[in-house]
Amino acid sequence: MHEPSSPRPPDAIPRRRLCLAADMEQYSRLDTRTQSAVQSDLARLLDEAAELSGLDRAAWARQPQGDLEFAVLPEATPEVTVLGPFVQHLVACLGALNARPAVPRVRLRLAVDAGVAAGAALGHAGPAPVAVARFVNAPQLKAALAALASADLAVIVSDRLYQDVVRFGHPGLDPAQYVRAEVRVKDFGGHGWIRVPGHGPDDVRPFAESTGGMLPSPGTPAPGRTEPSQYVHQGVAVGRDASGGINVGLPMVPPPVVPWRTW
Repeated sequence: MHEPSSPRPPDAIPRRRLCLAADMEQYSRLDTRTQSAVQSDLARLLDEAAELSGLDRAAWARQPQGDLEFAVLPEATPEVTVLGPFVQHLVACLGALNARPAVPRVRLRLAVDAGVAAGAALGHAGPAPVAVARFVNAPQLKAALAALASADLAVIVSDRLYQDVVRFGHPGLDPAQYVRAEVRVKDFGGHGWIRVPGHGPDDVRPFAESTGGMLPSPGTPAPGRTEPSQYVHQGVAVGRDASGGINVGLPMVPPPVVPWRTW
């Protein structure tokens, strides 16, 4: 008798692709009915922001995971459009959504990277999916969004994207608005660049420059500027673990929990 064959990955050829993850803050505190409603809100927000930016959401390889959506975008997607107009429209759509009376406020963390990604049996594999999964859970990003109460969105881009796209100052992209953060989550280490629309870099810097993500104590010296290499262990696919984080490959010990504020 033949052993049942494993499903063949839809696209096992590694290609440079733009990857993003959008994750909702404090989703687990909501009841079941409200979770269902905000899931619909998240899907609609991403659809509207993409349409307003001229991006084809139907062509995105999407992995919805409740309060998070991970997506691999088509090869031809302009990176400038995603980092500029898409983010701007997402901020505007969030503002309109959160202006509604007596509804839960939706606040998002958005992580974006460009790099090698390939289709796999359970999703996507490669350095870019791993990096996005880690960046969206960066303690610095969580702390900045939690502390800057008027913000609806906090964005982190990989150093690779910052150097290739952001720092050249394309229309809608101001490199001075991004603050570098040394991100270490699980088996991953690398640099990301954080921006919180509606807040300047001075508001973000205390959180971004703290390796633990929390506001540094008075008198604490600034973190060193040593350049760690970006590294990952072998990944297989992206998925959500029981604690609300994202797993890529075999389950690992979750990162330290960052205290939340109650708004």
